[in-house]
Amino acid sequence: MTNIKATNITWHEGHVGREEREKLLGQKGVLIWMTGLSASGKSTIAYTLEHALVQRGRLAYVLDGDNIRHGLNKNLGFSAEDRTENIRRIGEVGKLYVDAGIITITAFISPYRADRQIARETVGEGSFYEVFCDTPLEVCEERDPKGLYKKARAGEIKGFTGIDDPYEAPEKPELVIDTSKMSPQEATIALVEMLEKAGKISALGE
Repeated sequence: MTNIKATNITWHEGHVGREEREKLLGQKGVLIWMTGLSASGKSTIAYTLEHALVQRGRLAYVLDGDNIRHGLNKNLGFSAEDRTENIRRIGEVGKLYVDAGIITITAFISPYRADRQIARETVGEGSFYEVFCDTPLEVCEERDPKGLYKKARAGEIKGFTGIDDPYEAPEKPELVIDTSKMSPQEATIALVEMLEKAGKISALGE
């Protein structure tokens, strides 16, 4: 699905560049890629961070795994091939958001290292921050807000990440969060500090 099938197409450069958009917004475009098991806290942290950034006058937007599968990726399932295409599309969308100067936060299980690496390369080093929600499986399974682990254990769901399908943990993430030890608010503080240190947003009072 990565080959260009369209013909007679030409890339058009606009008159406004990324730097101009970032100057207008007073921030740097960045993609924060939240990865981890189902119920590891990705979406909760992503939306908490989005809210905190907007409260500080920053433009932020969450691309959530379930929400994206209701629209853009509704034709994809959970086979290895579909998971790869799911992440490829999000990487491309994330690249556009970053080019627009938006602080973009994704919340996807994205279980395969190779797929996440492709997303990193698509967006570009310096604009892609991998955040690993390293929450123990037993904690995720105990939470089970959607009842998916229970169904997977009962054999009602096949190929469920962490049960009968692998999750490949990041080897060198920019940040590691264990939500069994950190609250969403504490995780958000750590993420904001990461953005400040990277120069993507200015610190409060500056």
